[in-house]
Amino acid sequence: MSHPPALKVRIGRLIFALALASVVGGCGFQLRGTSPVPEAVQPLMVKCSSRIPDSLCLSLKRQLELGGVQTAAKGDDAYTLNLSDFGQDRRASAITIRAGAAEYMLTQTVNIDLISPDHLPLIADTALSVRESYRYDETNVLAKQREQDELEQRLYDRLAQQILFRLAPLTPSRIDSLREEYQSAQTPETQNASEQ
Repeated sequence: MSHPPALKVRIGRLIFALALASVVGGCGFQLRGTSPVPEAVQPLMVKCSSRIPDSLCLSLKRQLELGGVQTAAKGDDAYTLNLSDFGQDRRASAITIRAGAAEYMLTQTVNIDLISPDHLPLIADTALSVRESYRYDETNVLAKQREQDELEQRLYDRLAQQILFRLAPLTPSRIDSLREEYQSAQTPETQNASEQ
């Protein structure tokens, strides 16, 4: 029994697509913007201080979820990622002939730290920042506000990506070496204080 030519073409395309998907998946390809968070720091609990915009916290949690990271609720025995000290700054980077701002530079910063379930600081208080410029249209008030809102969301997403990239090198062997360094740096007085 012979198959119609259109069916043969479809089957050929399907086989090609499956082969391509397995080759690309086998080489470790990942979508742009995703960062593998090692299993060594999972489950992971994210704590956002009151000064952190909800949009940044939600962006980080969404990216963790998309990356298949096991997250934890408060009280679980988990690694704790703390976000604090968010700041946003907008400065004129270009001026018009009439001395008005023609372009702005928007900068966002956030501090992070990562603590293990046994209270070992794996990432000390670290500041991360992103920035981007945008044109300012004096004649269209609604469009400029919408553009700034969209830019802020893009920067939140980029900050979340930077946070995930900071977690990526934390393999079990790296965590063990950090633990050894931390314990060797402890004096008897600091060990007693941390145990209380």
